[in-house]
Amino acid sequence: MNQCFTSLANDKDCRAVVLTGAGKHFTAGLDLIDFQSLLFSNEIEDTGRKGFRIRKLISDMQESFNAVEKCPKPVIAAVHSACIGGGLDLISACDIRLCSKDAWFQIKEVDIGVLADVGTLQRLPKIVGNDSLVRELAYTARVFHSDEARGFGLVSRVLADRQTCVDAALQMAADIASKSPVAVQGTKVNIVFSRDHTVAESLDYASVWNSFAIQSEDTLKAGQAFLTKTKPTFSKL
Repeated sequence: MNQCFTSLANDKDCRAVVLTGAGKHFTAGLDLIDFQSLLFSNEIEDTGRKGFRIRKLISDMQESFNAVEKCPKPVIAAVHSACIGGGLDLISACDIRLCSKDAWFQIKEVDIGVLADVGTLQRLPKIVGNDSLVRELAYTARVFHSDEARGFGLVSRVLADRQTCVDAALQMAADIASKSPVAVQGTKVNIVFSRDHTVAESLDYASVWNSFAIQSEDTLKAGQAFLTKTKPTFSKL
């Protein structure tokens, strides 16, 4: 994930990303067998050293999801069927979330004796704006479905089925890709910054960004297109 999104961030031909699952589900979450093999070493370790090793493992996993948010290209999640555990962490780091009607979600971690530690608890409350609901879902691990996810703002659209959902995501990505990459990527960076900073700090940050963006050729092209009633074509960033 880290390598993939670092590569996409630096790929001048990429302007938007669609993230979806290729199998029966979007994701069934953590592979417990693989995870246990990582947690438990054949070597005898004291509690302190084992703790340091596990913390490093968790930090590396967190960076895999942070890479999605750090990528300046907008990332659209197209979710179908099950989106469990780490799936919520993953889509919480995306910019836009669409799902099929059969999609269902679960913050599963308390059922296996751990807490969600790679993004859900940090990002989901700010996405849905309902602290009580997030606590309910995280404490009980109850399943919630596409209609409820749309109702409290986790997803912005519910589509008929997986293919329709993916098609809608691709169309949205194409629309985003037709816009000024300077403006789109600057907008993403500013939205992420504003989530974790004050209004005053975020306004100052935006003024710095736009002082450069407004000087780009994209602003001139957009203005000319408006006057001539044509569609502008923007070069790579």
